[in-house]
Amino acid sequence: MNVNPPRMSRRGFGAAALTTLAATAAASAIGGRAVAAPAAPRTEEQYTAPAEWEPHSGCVMAWPWDRTIGWGGLLPDVQAEIAGIARHIARFEPVTMVAEPGQAAEARRQCGGTVTVVEYPVNDCWTRDTGPVFALNATRTKKTGLDFGFNGWGGKFPYDKDDFLPVGVCQYLGVPRTDVAMILEGGAVIADGQGTLITTEECLLHPNRNPGMTRAQIEATLLAAYGATKVIWLPYGLHHDDVTNGHVDLVAAYLGPARLLVHVQPDASHPNHARTAANASVLRGATDARGRRFQLVELHHQPQFRHGGRLVETFSYTNYYETSGSVVVPVAGEPADTLALAQFRTLFPGREVVAAPARTLAFGGGGVHCVTQHVPHAG
Repeated sequence: MNVNPPRMSRRGFGAAALTTLAATAAASAIGGRAVAAPAAPRTEEQYTAPAEWEPHSGCVMAWPWDRTIGWGGLLPDVQAEIAGIARHIARFEPVTMVAEPGQAAEARRQCGGTVTVVEYPVNDCWTRDTGPVFALNATRTKKTGLDFGFNGWGGKFPYDKDDFLPVGVCQYLGVPRTDVAMILEGGAVIADGQGTLITTEECLLHPNRNPGMTRAQIEATLLAAYGATKVIWLPYGLHHDDVTNGHVDLVAAYLGPARLLVHVQPDASHPNHARTAANASVLRGATDARGRRFQLVELHHQPQFRHGGRLVETFSYTNYYETSGSVVVPVAGEPADTLALAQFRTLFPGREVVAAPARTLAFGGGGVHCVTQHVPHAG
């Protein structure tokens, strides 16, 4: 569904909406404050988006509230899943939940006192895709919020409010904002913070995102924004990923430098068999920005199930969130959960592996990673 954006600038929209936000929160749970943060001009100082395993100062999430954009009667279920994920993460790092004006009381009731809820206009809960991508300067003393354009995954869902979420989040945290002149969802790219970005051709080259940009222009823009030097292009996301058109965070995740968790489907009759094999082949033949070969850890578990009257084909265990003391892993209530959680306990021996119900989020096209945006620590 295509939606017309608001008839005002991002800065004007943010300033107006911030009035509500500031009135509902005395201080930020992420250590920021409600001050104006206009887009920062590009300077000679290089900023780099750090890896997700590096220290966080917090996490930004958003509260689902509009049943008319696809949740329907499943809205209470997805709200319960979001609240559960927020509470799990809040045990290890501050969580700020952004709620549509008028929805904060319900968000607070379900999330509890460990989660800070602030009001700011949002369409839905997918902050990995709609929020700012944070980057740090070379000395790691300053951060900026990269503000890519958002168009509802190619005009599929309303985005008139979510396109402005980076404005509100950066203002609330007191972080400068850097406009980036392309459409991008955060779940379309994974980064190692050491010069390497991994994405999929299926998503970033889809004509519903940046039809006026060539592959070379998209790559150059990404490298400049993320402070990276190399993009590795995987051919595919998951089969029937019709919402995101093949986000990489549904097929791969960084475990550490030059170490990846990747979906590999061993069943030759499965539609993801050839797709995941092609992705793994690219990675096995590639080196990262520092010339290192990748160590691939294969994940063979990818349950499919019916939920809300629909066959869900894009549930993904690679769609997890890592804190300093835990790994929050989506679970579907399917037998494969047990096998996947056992593998995560092996992969993260020093962390608490937390099972977070995400069956309804998978119905909506995502998981735990899709609804969380980490804020890296600076200072």
